Amino acid sequence: MLIFKIFRADEWAALRADGQTAGAPIDVADGYVHFSTAEQAAETAAKHFAGEENLFLLAVETEALGDALKWEVSRGGAKFPHLYRELQLSDVHWAQPLPLENGAHQFPAGLFS
Repeated sequence: MLIFKIFRADEWAALRADGQTAGAPIDVADGYVHFSTAEQAAETAAKHFAGEENLFLLAVETEALGDALKWEVSRGGAKFPHLYRELQLSDVHWAQPLPLENGAHQFPAGLFS
């Protein structure tokens, strides 16, 4: 199963340069890397990245994360995937820009099907 992380361009660049990251500032503060499922990603973008440009959507395969991935209740009582270790560049299955058009982030075709 793929889960998703939204990074700002500088955060994505840092991961590519360093090969690992503790995540965005909110991840560091909370002690884990926040992810979303395909069904949760658009709401995450709207809630935490409203109006932001230069974002990237990273896809990570859950099987590669092992026991460091925990599913925990968060927003609205839904379970969200949280990674309790640094995210490795090798964990990233794919990454692509998440463009902002007419105030809404445009997710890849087929992501929500």
